[in-house]
Amino acid sequence: MSNAILVIGESGSGKSTAIRNLPPKETFVINVIGKPLPFRGSGKNYVPVTEGGMVGNYYCSDKPAQIIAILKFINTKRPDIKYIVLDDLGYTIMNEFMSKALLKGYDKYSEIGKNFADIIDTVKSLRQDLFCVLMMHVEADKQGKTKPKTVGNMIDQYVCIEGNFTYVLHTLVSDGNYKFLTNNDGLHMAKTPMGLFDTMTVDNDLMAVIEKINNYLNEDITL
Repeated sequence: MSNAILVIGESGSGKSTAIRNLPPKETFVINVIGKPLPFRGSGKNYVPVTEGGMVGNYYCSDKPAQIIAILKFINTKRPDIKYIVLDDLGYTIMNEFMSKALLKGYDKYSEIGKNFADIIDTVKSLRQDLFCVLMMHVEADKQGKTKPKTVGNMIDQYVCIEGNFTYVLHTLVSDGNYKFLTNNDGLHMAKTPMGLFDTMTVDNDLMAVIEKINNYLNEDITL
């Protein structure tokens, strides 16, 4: 089972920028909407896959079936890849909903929810040495509490997105500083295991977070 991290937050709060320190030779980005990655050198370091997927580390698609196929391909054919980023995965839901907006009935919500759940199940089934980072926007309820953004209540009933992850980080910006919230503060959905982090916020740096998780999981414990 891969190590999966859910990163959620508002647009412009640093989700994609957090990729910047991951080693490009070991990282594969699945870009759902095709927007340029917002950090220096990204155009040179992340190039579209060619030659049957064996060369390159960047793939663009919003189709769940194609995303699942490339995840499975990386899992079996690309042992050089240690980190997968799905940015911004929420648009698989939004774009599929818009493509079916004129269809009547509730079956479309069930199908959209199942397609998204299939992506999460695939991520959870990948090899153990992979870290998979799924990024999504957030929406707030009437009380101001945030959660991953979806469409329609039925999808939330079918898929409790954050419930599938041990690590949920919420991006925050305060006085120009970009941070990850590590645990729920009453309004922002976030969670990490007890003792993983000493503070409620850490620097917006996925590589530093992954190193922290690796140290935590492999720590020697005397009973």
